[in-house]
Amino acid sequence: MADAEATKRLSSKKQTLDDAYAAPANFLEIDICNPQTHGVARQRYSDYEVRMKTNLPVFKLKESEVRRRYSDFEWLRNELERDSKIVVPPLPGKAWKRQLPFRQDEGIFDDEFIEERKKGLEVFINKIAGHPLAQNERCLHMFLQDAVIDKNYVPGKYVASSEQ
Repeated sequence: MADAEATKRLSSKKQTLDDAYAAPANFLEIDICNPQTHGVARQRYSDYEVRMKTNLPVFKLKESEVRRRYSDFEWLRNELERDSKIVVPPLPGKAWKRQLPFRQDEGIFDDEFIEERKKGLEVFINKIAGHPLAQNERCLHMFLQDAVIDKNYVPGKYVASSEQ
């Protein structure tokens, strides 16, 4: 009977309704929403609102909203590939064929295309931000929380301090 004692289940505390519906211990939610197209002709571009909510202590702001272009996502991916030890997931495609002249549709400014790209960018940023090593990268913090990305920043780890 010693075997039965060694393999018996640990007794766990019953979960209450308060426990079940309480705020999670740690969370990080990032949504890509509200795509907007700006400019005309060759100066035309789309950007997206990046909303973040978290209670992770590594982030200085617990909520933030910034606007980012596809090229900003490319910048983040390149920075992480160059300076971090994580495998960086791919971005949704560049859609070169949609940028050809004389198309019968809006090309990269077509609502359907923008919606698909938005979904792909959300998957991308959530995979990266969910990685514990990436959460310490200064470039990710700038991308998620600073209104303007300082592309001349010094790469490295972000250290949260209680003085901020």
